[in-house]
Amino acid sequence: MTKTGIDRRALMQLTGMGLAALTTVSMAPGRAAAQTDAAWDKTFQQSENIDHEKVTFTNRYGITLSGDLYLPRDRSGPLPALAIAGPFGAVKEQSAGLYAQTMAERGYATIAFDPSFVGESGGMPRQVASPDINTEDFSAAVDYLGLRAEVDRERIGIIGICGFAGMALNAVAVDKRVKAVATTSMYDMTRVMARGYDDAMTPEQRSLALTDMSRQRWTDAETGIPTLAGGLPETLDGVDDPVIRMYFDYYKTPRGFHERSVNSTTGWTVTNPLSFMNMPILTYIDQISPRPMLLIAGENAHSLYFSEDAFAAAAEPKELMVIPGADHVDLYDQTDIIPFDRLAEFFASHLA
Repeated sequence: MTKTGIDRRALMQLTGMGLAALTTVSMAPGRAAAQTDAAWDKTFQQSENIDHEKVTFTNRYGITLSGDLYLPRDRSGPLPALAIAGPFGAVKEQSAGLYAQTMAERGYATIAFDPSFVGESGGMPRQVASPDINTEDFSAAVDYLGLRAEVDRERIGIIGICGFAGMALNAVAVDKRVKAVATTSMYDMTRVMARGYDDAMTPEQRSLALTDMSRQRWTDAETGIPTLAGGLPETLDGVDDPVIRMYFDYYKTPRGFHERSVNSTTGWTVTNPLSFMNMPILTYIDQISPRPMLLIAGENAHSLYFSEDAFAAAAEPKELMVIPGADHVDLYDQTDIIPFDRLAEFFASHLA
C-alpha cells in the first residue's frame, strides 16, 4: 500500500485502527477517588510535581466520560486549564496523558480524557467514533473544568493530538468559551476517510467503499455484533509501508502499548467511517478567530499537509510550527522533540 494507491480495507484499518473495550464501563458520575502510585497505569512515568485524580463527567448526549485530572502540586489561586485528547484510537493513558501531566507541571490544571465509546468512557456500541459526538466530548471536558474550584473558567484552552486535533478545532469553532487551541500531528479524519491520503481516493473507490459498508450494516443488524475492520498487524513481517511501521513502533511496542488503546489492540468497526465520509469537520475553521490557534507538525510527517491546509484556511491569529526532522508519531511522546516550551508560552500569552 502507498499513500497515493490506497487499498480500501487498508485505509479503514489505518485511519480507524484499534480497540475500544468490548463491554460498557460502569462508572458513577462525579469525582472519583485520587489514584495512588500503585495504581499508575500510564505509558509514561508519574511526575512527583503533580497531583493526579481519576474523574468522570457527562457529555451533552448523556455519555459518561472518564478522565485523568492533573494539578500542579505547588499551586495557588484559580488556574488556567487545558482539555486534551488524542490521538485517534488512543486512550488517555498514552499521549494525551503525557501532554496533560507535562502542562500541569508548567502550572495548568489539565484533563486528559477518553472520548465516547473507547477506553474507560461509556457509550455503546464500542469500537466506534463520531465526528459529532467526539467533538462534543471536548466541550463536555470544558464544562467539567469550568466547575472545578481550582480552575479559572475564563482561562480554558484545548490541545488536540492527531485525529482528535481536527475534532478540537471543530469544537473551538462553536464553543466560544475556549480562549485558545493548539494541535499536534493533526489529522482531519473526515477528509482522510472521505478522500484517502493526499485526496487520492477516486469517486469509484469511494462509491465502492460506501457500497461495502452499506451492505455490511445488514450483516451487523442480523448478528447484533458490529464487525471489526482490524487494526495494526501483530508483527511487521512482510510490511514495508513506512506509515504502518511508524504506528506499529508506538502502539504495538512497550513504548506506547496500552491494553485499552484502540490502536494497540483489535480495531474499529467496519462501518466506522460512514459518518466521517460526508461530514467535513473543518468547514468553519475560520470562525475560531479572533481566538489564537497553534498548529504543530513534524517536517517528515505524512500528515503534514493537514496542518498546512488548516493553517491556510484559518483566519488570524494563527501559527504553524514545523518541527525539523520529526515524523507524525514523534509528537506523541518524544519529550525532547515535542515543543512544550512553545506550548507553554502560547497558552501563557493567551490564557493570561
